[in-house]
Amino acid sequence: MSATATANALLAEPWKALWNNDLSLTDKIIAPDFVAHAAPLTGSGDDTVHGREGLNGWVTGIHTILRDLSFEITVGPIATDDYLVVRWAAEGTYAGGFPGASQDAEGRPVRFTGTDTLLVKDGLLTEYWANADSLLFVQQLGVRELS
Repeated sequence: MSATATANALLAEPWKALWNNDLSLTDKIIAPDFVAHAAPLTGSGDDTVHGREGLNGWVTGIHTILRDLSFEITVGPIATDDYLVVRWAAEGTYAGGFPGASQDAEGRPVRFTGTDTLLVKDGLLTEYWANADSLLFVQQLGVRELS
């Protein structure tokens, strides 16, 4: 593995910590012009997130819906001179607020998985493609139809 790929692999742990709600890491590992691509969980809305503040808002939002949310890396990091890829599992307790969720879902444990592909430039994460098991996520909340 090249020195650059090794350095890129070292970004996996702070990336995980950021998603575990340590937003103090954002300025240290995220490029100012960061762009994330992800299908919206509710089926509507923008499919991109821009900048550090956009990412922080996304992380804060998921932690609002799922209290005690915790991410673990289950495969990887897989790193090249340009990319970092990790497979993760997340679990937390549903706190309410997701559109279409059944009323009895509040307090229910939720577990879901995904794969993150990240472009690295100059030692910072600059672009992100999220692939999460959204179907499993909404099924655990008892979502039947999103309006």
